[in-house]
Amino acid sequence: MTATYEKIATTTLGSAVASYEFTSITGSYTDLVLVINGSASVLDRSIRVQYNSDTGTNYSYTNINGYSGGAISQRASNTNHTRISAALPTTAPGTIIAYFQNYSNTTTYKTHISRGGGLGDQSMTDAFVGLWRSTSAITSILIFPNTGNFNSGMTLTLYGIKAE
Repeated sequence: MTATYEKIATTTLGSAVASYEFTSITGSYTDLVLVINGSASVLDRSIRVQYNSDTGTNYSYTNINGYSGGAISQRASNTNHTRISAALPTTAPGTIIAYFQNYSNTTTYKTHISRGGGLGDQSMTDAFVGLWRSTSAITSILIFPNTGNFNSGMTLTLYGIKAE
């Protein structure tokens, strides 16, 4: 069996925005992959996601970060978002790749694994695992920084993985 990536949607931001949302995601794939290339307006830039407009405290995440000043790890439970990266710089583009496993399965909680990195104002690389405690299929993904905006020129592309 081989897996095939299919581009579901892509956008390049024409101006700075506080968030971006992929909506009407069909359940016809086994997994989703989100690729983000760009920068944020504020150095405090942890990149967060919410699914299906759920703002309840149904999310958890764990991460490790390596940066020019050392390394850290964090864990949070019962938050109103999960995180996919802490590594979008303000002065140079960074990249985030997030994998959403079994996103359309309606009998299990949803998980993701992601990695990010960037150069510029703070060289950093990170890895995250996250959980959404819901058995609902993911039909929308809202992506937003902790503070500030995503800068103009950022590209966000969502792929579906189809097993053949």
